[in-house]
Amino acid sequence: MTACERTPGCSGNVDEFGYCDRCGLPPLSVLPGSSTRGPMMPPPSRRCHSCGADVPPEASGEHPRPARFCGHCGTRYTWVPDLAPGDLVGEQYKVEYCLAQGGLGWVYLAEDTHLDNDEVVLKGVIDQSNAASVRTAVSERRFLTTLHHHNLVRIRDFAIHTDPFTGRQTGYIVMEYLRGPALSELGALPLDAVLGYGQEILAALDYVHGRGLLYTDMKPSNVIRTADRCKLIDIGSVVSAADPGTEFVRTPGFYDNGDGPTVRSDLYAVGVTLADLFPAAGAAAVGDAHRFGVEPFRRLVGRATHEDRARRFGSAAEMAAQVAGVLRDVLPDRVRLGRPETSELFTQSADLLDDGLGAVPPLRTWTGPADAERFRPGQPDGPAVAVGLPTPRTAAGDANAVVLDSLGAVEPAELLEKLTKLTTSMEVELVRCRALLRLGRLDEADAAVVRAGADLAPESPHRWRIMWHHGLLALARDDPAVAAARFDDVYADLPGECPPRLARAYCAERTGDTDVADDLYRSVWRRDRLQASAAFGLARLRLATGARDAAVAFLDAVPRVSSHYDASRIAAVRILAGRLGAELPQADHLNRAATRTAALRLDGGDRNGPARQRLITVIRQGALDRVREHGPVGLSRGAVFGSPSSERAIRVHLEASFRSLATQATTANDHGVLIDRANEVRPWSRR
Repeated sequence: MTACERTPGCSGNVDEFGYCDRCGLPPLSVLPGSSTRGPMMPPPSRRCHSCGADVPPEASGEHPRPARFCGHCGTRYTWVPDLAPGDLVGEQYKVEYCLAQGGLGWVYLAEDTHLDNDEVVLKGVIDQSNAASVRTAVSERRFLTTLHHHNLVRIRDFAIHTDPFTGRQTGYIVMEYLRGPALSELGALPLDAVLGYGQEILAALDYVHGRGLLYTDMKPSNVIRTADRCKLIDIGSVVSAADPGTEFVRTPGFYDNGDGPTVRSDLYAVGVTLADLFPAAGAAAVGDAHRFGVEPFRRLVGRATHEDRARRFGSAAEMAAQVAGVLRDVLPDRVRLGRPETSELFTQSADLLDDGLGAVPPLRTWTGPADAERFRPGQPDGPAVAVGLPTPRTAAGDANAVVLDSLGAVEPAELLEKLTKLTTSMEVELVRCRALLRLGRLDEADAAVVRAGADLAPESPHRWRIMWHHGLLALARDDPAVAAARFDDVYADLPGECPPRLARAYCAERTGDTDVADDLYRSVWRRDRLQASAAFGLARLRLATGARDAAVAFLDAVPRVSSHYDASRIAAVRILAGRLGAELPQADHLNRAATRTAALRLDGGDRNGPARQRLITVIRQGALDRVREHGPVGLSRGAVFGSPSSERAIRVHLEASFRSLATQATTANDHGVLIDRANEVRPWSRR
């Protein structure tokens, strides 16, 4: 066996018949017109590019360019290139050598003799029975020269060549020559590169589809990576979306064998292409930097190649938006921390899903039920999450979109009144559902969702909106298992969006799937540091294992520009000073809580304001619990614990705290309760 000489970089070997076992073409030394040309031996068999069936070789014959047809679908084959080096096509393009065999014919490198020997590519795609039909076919395809996109190969011209052996005429597309490998030749690729190539491929397809055309033969070998971009080649086989006909180029494995080419079948091929460039083996070996992009990538491919065509992406732009989102998972360091991530589908939520952990405890903590003082890790209940998650943006095509977007922040009851004046539509019903959820009228909210989805077609791009609201309803009924299934469905449709993951993470946390919850919260948090609810979720998962410092570390990472910055710092103080189950805070935790409280801006800057007094009370209570069991060892001296710090000093200061809280009471009962508490912790007199 000898090495293939067909093209630089080919790693194949030439078999006994003279064919490369990798690219399937003969080496340059036996191409027609070569100075060392020998007899052309056919390979044992070749697969039909149209249907995948084996095409047996020509058994015998003296013809210098033997041809036969696929017995399954009738596709014509020639076993050697039709053109030889030096052949002149269209009296302008001089063939240099054969590059490859494409879906409809051989591909050649040639010189444009009219343009200073500029190199071009010739591809034979028009093979008709007579000269008149060839000229007609060429005329019909000249519109390809009007396609101009930076991710598409440029079609420069068409030319007709007459075969001197057979007299058969073939029309050739004349394309720009792209220097660079095909994606199929690049080997193992990192996930960020695959997603980047996906964005460029989809940009080209969006342009093609926008011109009423279908590409039909998307695959890695039809994408060339040049020095600065990717370009789709082989666009001579595009067909009209309005009337694709029955004859079109497709590659087995990259075409879904449906009822004919559509936008969705083109996007199916993109999904297969991405999976081919980053297969399961690559996903298993991915480094930590890309780990959080693997699952969204799997879901991206899953939607593009869904067995139900109606469930696939409906446009290249729709798929590209999700590719961009998954790419942000892989490269979060390129997203500026503190800059909110914008979404075309969801608004940012102002609510913090923390069950009040990020707020200074209210006075009823000490005047309410006996367990009111017990430290809670901040896990909100389902109904609170149902109304606190990000809200889907109004669908642009909805008849009431402009009016709904102009309503602004309106109380639920008033909003419902305003909605009665609008013509019913999907978005009106979904807005109605969310208002009813806030009022706790769940059966009515359920009916609104049913009305919203009643007229949606199976392939509607708004299917996910209905599933999202079914998830909200399940949360409002505090059924996280059902909600998880609904939000998982939304995540499958929108793999590049954060809100479905945030919702799914909460459901997993509630159902005890802590590993799933942790991965999902992390994927949101890595993408957008303004998603403080994800930081609180990660903190709660750490608190569940007693990892107090790890929980605080997540809260400390909330950036200063976040609207929840102060809440994260207050929550950190409460975690440091709180009793985690049976575990008391260490002296170092209490010291840090005291220092942090002094640095907080509370009560408009009042150093002795009511909120600060309540937070200091929490710390002093934690300190008293600590010194009762372990003594005052390690506590810092100062205004919070006394100087010198001791159990007696802490009791004196905690007594003062309760008496200060009594001045905040609004009822005689609460005042009396707080005075009693002050007396309970008052140290014994030495008399």
